[in-house]
Amino acid sequence: MTTAAILVAAGRGTRAGGVLPKQWRILAGRPVLAHTLAAFAALAAIDRIVLALHPDDMARAAPLLGDRITAVPGGATRDASVKAALESLVGQGVTRVLIHDGARPLVSAALIHRLLVALDTAAAAAPALPVTDALWRGAGGRVVGTVPRDGLYRAQTPQAFAFDAILAAHRAHPGGAADDVEVARAAGLDVTIVEGDDDNLKLTYPGDFDRAERILQGRQMDIRTGNGFDVHAFGPGDHVWLCGVRIAHPKGLVGHSDADVGMHALTDAIYGALAAGDIGRHFPPSDPQWKGAASEIFLAHATALMRARGFRLTNCDVTLMCERPKIGPHATEMQRELARILGVEEDRVSVKATTTERLGFTGREEGIAALATATLVGA
Repeated sequence: MTTAAILVAAGRGTRAGGVLPKQWRILAGRPVLAHTLAAFAALAAIDRIVLALHPDDMARAAPLLGDRITAVPGGATRDASVKAALESLVGQGVTRVLIHDGARPLVSAALIHRLLVALDTAAAAAPALPVTDALWRGAGGRVVGTVPRDGLYRAQTPQAFAFDAILAAHRAHPGGAADDVEVARAAGLDVTIVEGDDDNLKLTYPGDFDRAERILQGRQMDIRTGNGFDVHAFGPGDHVWLCGVRIAHPKGLVGHSDADVGMHALTDAIYGALAAGDIGRHFPPSDPQWKGAASEIFLAHATALMRARGFRLTNCDVTLMCERPKIGPHATEMQRELARILGVEEDRVSVKATTTERLGFTGREEGIAALATATLVGA
């Protein structure tokens, strides 16, 4: 499954005031669009990012581009810009796409994660907040009526879609849509409403920049570190599982699951950083369904919980303590496998080994121990 994000930033934003278009105005030391881009680029779940830009801004955007990040000239309208970005992704294996306003720089990882989860069971999903204020109709500066607010929502972005479905919808639409939900509904797609975020404001008027500055100043980076430790004894068998890699060995490791001591320690480190207990709390050994289970299940659950709570893993370190098997020949493969499950770059995952100089139960080759540390950052 390949996920792309489209950031729509081709407008001129005249209502926001200032000399530059609002997506290029400086907010907390960086252009607005740089903040928006960083929110998506920080997530391993996003494989590609396309910036839909005004043709005059292509050179200005050059410093923002990279391996995962490209730019296309946008059109005269929002939906024309989105269609240009969608067409640029054709043939690249993209299955899901998030379409976001470039002038919404405060989008959170938790909101993006909620949308991706919704796409597991829906072809389209979008964030919104229920309208809570009274609604009036006005004319000539006076109230001329009221509007019931039941069932009304304030729409936000990113709006998330199955790629082929929204591409077909844009190709069939005559143009002039307010957002991509309108395009999707015109094509007959049902759109699931996902809980939005009050801080996910769209910068439209001059006062919005002041509010965004206050939000950014009020956000404190939430850094959490957790440790995990696990031990498994040797028993009958012809192989061991360590950090997701099967290694031939004269003995196996004894455990209710596959006894992957390294993955268990790392899973507990993530749970610990989240103050969410340990593997035993989430996967009780008394439950027969986990007998012989692959430990990837546990680590994937911890990773999903981490993202759901608005965190990302910045790095982790696993130390395996044993005399044998020798870990060095397998360390790179272990690093690669853990990074795959965690959804992060390999250089954020460390796997190493040590002996205990023939001391203790590991020195006597009675079992293997593992220590892991994980550092999470609020996204």
